Amino acid sequence: MAPSDLHFLVVPLAAQGHMIPMVDTARLLAARGQRVTVVTTPVNAARNRAAVDGATNAGLAVELLELPFPSAQLGLPEGMEAVDQLTGQPPEIALGFFKAIWTLAGPLEEYLRALPRLPDCLVADACNPWTAPVCERLGIPRLVMHCPSAYFQLAVHRLAAHGVYDGGVEDYDPTPLEVPGFPVRAVGSKTTVRGFFQYPGVEQEHRDALHAEATADGLLFNTFRGIEAAFLDAYAAAIGKTTWAVRPTALVNDTYASSSSSIVSWLDARAPDSVLYVSFGSISLLSAKQLGKLADGLEASGRPFVWAIKEDKGNAAVRSLLEEEGGFEARVKDRGLLVRGWAPQVAILAHPAVGGFLTHCGWNSTLEAVSQGVPALTWPTNNDQLCSEQLLVDVLGVGVRSGVKNAAMYLPPEAEGVQVASGDVERAIGDLMDDGGPEGAARRSRARKIAAEAKAAIEEGGTSHSDLTDMIRHVAELSRKKRLDMERADASCDCEATRGADNAAVLPLLSQAN
Repeated sequence: MAPSDLHFLVVPLAAQGHMIPMVDTARLLAARGQRVTVVTTPVNAARNRAAVDGATNAGLAVELLELPFPSAQLGLPEGMEAVDQLTGQPPEIALGFFKAIWTLAGPLEEYLRALPRLPDCLVADACNPWTAPVCERLGIPRLVMHCPSAYFQLAVHRLAAHGVYDGGVEDYDPTPLEVPGFPVRAVGSKTTVRGFFQYPGVEQEHRDALHAEATADGLLFNTFRGIEAAFLDAYAAAIGKTTWAVRPTALVNDTYASSSSSIVSWLDARAPDSVLYVSFGSISLLSAKQLGKLADGLEASGRPFVWAIKEDKGNAAVRSLLEEEGGFEARVKDRGLLVRGWAPQVAILAHPAVGGFLTHCGWNSTLEAVSQGVPALTWPTNNDQLCSEQLLVDVLGVGVRSGVKNAAMYLPPEAEGVQVASGDVERAIGDLMDDGGPEGAARRSRARKIAAEAKAAIEEGGTSHSDLTDMIRHVAELSRKKRLDMERADASCDCEATRGADNAAVLPLLSQAN
């Protein structure tokens, strides 16, 4: 089978931070001549249809498969199909959501069995281990894709290997500990550096995820070797799996060009490297007090900025920023642009006027920042983001810390409030956007060098391009071997049936002879 004859199924977690890199990976595969089906649910399909349609219109063989999500059957609100919709929900809803995801195995297997020819490979998000038994029953090669950084995955693995999580993981335990056997010095805690299923109530899901990775035919990572080679190699050695890094693909998407025209026009009027872009992604939220301190710091900095702010009508702090007469938005209108809801982030970061990015350090945002050569002001809020901060600041030297000590999602209610004062925000912005100082110049120089490496990685002969080529070749060989094994098994069954028929004919003769 030629590598261009392959059919891939890509199964992302129902979270936009996972959908984006996996849909991009589907587009990369299709650009290499493969046929790709992205498996998701109706709400997530609607959110990502523009990206898939853009690929289809460009002549790429990418399609969406929608599996019905059993919200009502499991007591979830109708239409709750994505992780960002869990914000503010009680723990039992979050647990029910992941239990519902596991039930998608049934309709997926039904779909696969109805196909005239099984796909050659299923690429499953590491958070979708329920695909493993389906592939095992049907004999489909399976790869696992990790959407966070290799730095984070390796840190979690190292802590687990040294028994740090054996006594369980408390909701809040900030006790610092150094990650053992790590390529660089890294300090975290077992609360903030933990995997996605290391929480009470999802112990079985965690076991499923570990087993799915251990039995996979290889691992894909949402990164590139220019920034994470040491962590990728260490993780591959620890797990004993072939590992490929196939990103970044953070290029400006023409699909959204028209929606960003007013923002681009606003940026066109600003000097190069003068604008700070502010965004906390699709899930991260700041407390009302902290939001106010951030606004005060932005105002006091005197710098031009674009702030992609979530328009939450139920949040009094956000409502005040957006609606109060003579309030923050009115006071900064000459140098500040507030973007309600979704913003064309890659297009903004790619603009020459943008010289800094205040970010929650979500891994996709981190990749987009380094791919565009934009230094980061780091403000992690949950999950793997403290690891991304360490990578940006301590390893790559392209970040400035805001001063956050612990991710907000892990703080107990009595500890919620202000972690970064407005004066600290103002100081950090000044450090990041430093125009003439040697530290700022060196940071900007390093950022641009990494951006050049990112661009080279995805070009022909680059590390990510070569890894993707090798992965396709690996899948082609796996698929060929499995089909040959099935043909041999079928032939063996035919032979056994023939021998059985021959024996049935001979036995009466032997009986007569006796």
